[in-house]
Amino acid sequence: MTYTAEVEHMCPLAKGAYHGPAPIPEEGKWVQAKEVKDISGFTHGIGWCAPQQGCCKLTLNVKNGIIEEALVETLGCSGMTHSAAMASEILIGKTIIEALNTDLVCDAINTAMRELFLQIVYGRTQSAYSEDGLKVGASLEDLGKGLRSQVGTMFSTKLKGPRYLEMAEGYVEKVAVDEDGAIIGYKFLNFGKMMEFIKKGDDPAAAMEKARGSYGRTTEEQGAVKLIDPRKE
Repeated sequence: MTYTAEVEHMCPLAKGAYHGPAPIPEEGKWVQAKEVKDISGFTHGIGWCAPQQGCCKLTLNVKNGIIEEALVETLGCSGMTHSAAMASEILIGKTIIEALNTDLVCDAINTAMRELFLQIVYGRTQSAYSEDGLKVGASLEDLGKGLRSQVGTMFSTKLKGPRYLEMAEGYVEKVAVDEDGAIIGYKFLNFGKMMEFIKKGDDPAAAMEKARGSYGRTTEEQGAVKLIDPRKE
C-alpha cells in the first residue's frame, strides 16, 4: 500500500466502534453480508436493450452467492431467443458478482442481471422472509402448465379497433363481439397443453380440440353475435 507524504506524516488516532453492515433479510434470516457467499435469494428482474426493441425477464435463485437456477424469458426480438439460450448456460454456477461482470450476449439480459443484482444485494428478494428460501426449480412454477411463458399480444388501430392475439391462456383463435361490436370474450388454444397431449400419444387434431377453451361470453345465448378471426377479419 502506498500513501502520500501528507498521510505518512499524520499522527495515528483510534478508530471508533465498528458494527458492520446493516443486516438484510435473506431467506427468513437477518444477515450482515460481508462476502459474496453471504448472499442468498430468489428474485425476478426486467431488462431492455439500448434501442428498446426487446426485453428480458430474468429469474435467479442464488444460494450462498452462487446462481443455482436461472430462468431467461425474452420478448420482442428474434435474436434474443438465441442469446437467452447462451445466457442460460453462462449464468449457472457463477457467483452473482461474476454474472454481473459477464457478457450475457444480449444487452437486455445484461440489464436484467444488473437489476437483479441490486435487488439481491439489498435484500429485496421474493424469498427475503421465506425460511430456507425457495427450492431450486421454483421458477418453473411461474410458467404454469405446459412450461410456457405468460405472453400477452394485442394489436389495435383507431380505424378498426383492438385485436386480441395472445393471452395468458394461449393463442387467441376467435374474438367474440356483441351487437355493438364490442369484444365480450375470446376462444383460445393452449399450446402447452396441446403439446402435452400429443406427447402422451393423442392424435394432433384431438389434442388441439382438448386444449381449446374460452373466456368471457362467447356463445349466442351469452350475447355474442359474431366470432371473428383476429388475424384475418
